[in-house]
Amino acid sequence: MSQDKTIQNRPVDRLKPGERAELTREVGDGDLRPFVSFAADVTGHGVDRALAADPGFRGALAQGGFAVSMLVTLIATRLPGPGMRLKSISLDFDEALVEGDVALAEVTVASVDEASGAVALDCLCRCEAGGTIASGRIEVTAPSERIDRPFGQAVAMQHAAPPPDRLERIEELARARGPIRMAVVCPVDVPSLEGALDSAEAGLIVPVLIGPDADIRRTAEEAGADISDVQIIDAAGPEEAAEIAAKLASDGDCAALMKGKLHTDTLLRAVLGMPGLRGPRRMSHVFVEDVPGYPRLLLVSDAAVNIHPDADALRDIVQNAIGLAHALGVERPKVALLSAVETVTEEIPSTIAARKVREMAERGEITGGDVDGPLAMDNAVSEQAARIKGITSPVAGRADILIAPDLEAGNILAKDLDYLAGAEAAGIALGAKVPIALTSRADTPRERRASAALAVLMSDRNDD
Repeated sequence: MSQDKTIQNRPVDRLKPGERAELTREVGDGDLRPFVSFAADVTGHGVDRALAADPGFRGALAQGGFAVSMLVTLIATRLPGPGMRLKSISLDFDEALVEGDVALAEVTVASVDEASGAVALDCLCRCEAGGTIASGRIEVTAPSERIDRPFGQAVAMQHAAPPPDRLERIEELARARGPIRMAVVCPVDVPSLEGALDSAEAGLIVPVLIGPDADIRRTAEEAGADISDVQIIDAAGPEEAAEIAAKLASDGDCAALMKGKLHTDTLLRAVLGMPGLRGPRRMSHVFVEDVPGYPRLLLVSDAAVNIHPDADALRDIVQNAIGLAHALGVERPKVALLSAVETVTEEIPSTIAARKVREMAERGEITGGDVDGPLAMDNAVSEQAARIKGITSPVAGRADILIAPDLEAGNILAKDLDYLAGAEAAGIALGAKVPIALTSRADTPRERRASAALAVLMSDRNDD
């Protein structure tokens, strides 16, 4: 089996002077940026933008970071490999690496002491185009036992431990509350019907299927699903199904709604037109995003209901999202009002609206969270970016909730997270007397269950 398909080491009794291993790597911006980020973090006050971009500064970090990392990586993974321990490093540095260089790292066994396990390695990191980056000696204690096994799951730029399954955690919270009756409107395609039935099987809901009876049963046959024990209410089409579902919710016969194969505005019109279902605030939509690499769930609002919200509408959007964050166990969520910049300027209306909403929060018109803005996206989610720009705020860099200035921005942001950052998302509409699980045709079964779980969590606290 080739080396890249196995994990192998060289224990001390198998090492011989003269043995050699090497690595080659082209230096890209992505290789240098982590060292700049680390420098910004460990200094405690950041690294200013001009210094971070300076080739000399980046070259010094590459010498002391990239070159040494290549040598230590080579020793830790190849020669002598897993099980070794570093004892000392003595290196001289000459030229600096820059982006675009091809770096070659080489280690050669200089001496072996089998009694103590001490191994000395001559080390060289050089540029393929010519010139030595670092040279000298690294001493290690070699492994005493042989390791030779198949290569496991690859890890690159990920957490050392597997990331938590945060969508599953949402389901667990909802299951602890017990299942609720949920009106599922027009489950006449396989994804929406299976989403409802999966949510029932997961112990989240007791579904009531509302729509054309023949279409629902045909869909169940297509999906191979048994719905003999599921209540079905016949309706002529989407409008009637939405009205029936709204009436059930208004009468207290269902604690939440779930969107099937119908337009969102058809369902929301029925809810808003039903006496007793209007809540104290404007309705809004929230995506709950599990973004790989982000340390917490990220709520994005509003990406589906309010097209051009004014400051009063944004106030309600913020309060609705804070209520959902509370239901998810976030005691005091941090809310970032997004714009293109972090300064208020007349030329960018969203900065004016953000200032108004922030001032509403300061007056107590929004409660239960910390609200700040305007904040650009980087300053909302990156503590390093906020430090570099000198932003002092309880929200900057640590946002739990991102409030988009309008529907277009929110929708683009949410879909960017899903399709470019690999996020999983659940969606819910809030502000009515009952929550509404708003699913998309592209949602996975996990995402549909998570949307149902959000509705369960909000079913008795939608006025929070």
